[in-house]
Amino acid sequence: MGVLAAALTACGSEPDKRCVDPDTYRTLPPEKCDDGSGQGRYYYGGGVSHGRAKGGSFDKSSVKTGGFGGRGSGHGSGGG
Repeated sequence: MGVLAAALTACGSEPDKRCVDPDTYRTLPPEKCDDGSGQGRYYYGGGVSHGRAKGGSFDKSSVKTGGFGGRGSGHGSGGG
């Protein structure tokens, strides 16, 4: 039971993140954020509507994380 509790606790400790174009907020494949090209930046919290990230932030520390069964909610406008 302890392993299950630890796994469930870990689920809510980090905000959702997605790779986006910092100018257009369009979602990109994760490798665009990981390849060092600068094409994408991780965007935390919020959601996606019509292929664009919204309601979150590029600043991970400004995004609140959800608890068990919760989802993060973003604050701030992000920016570059």
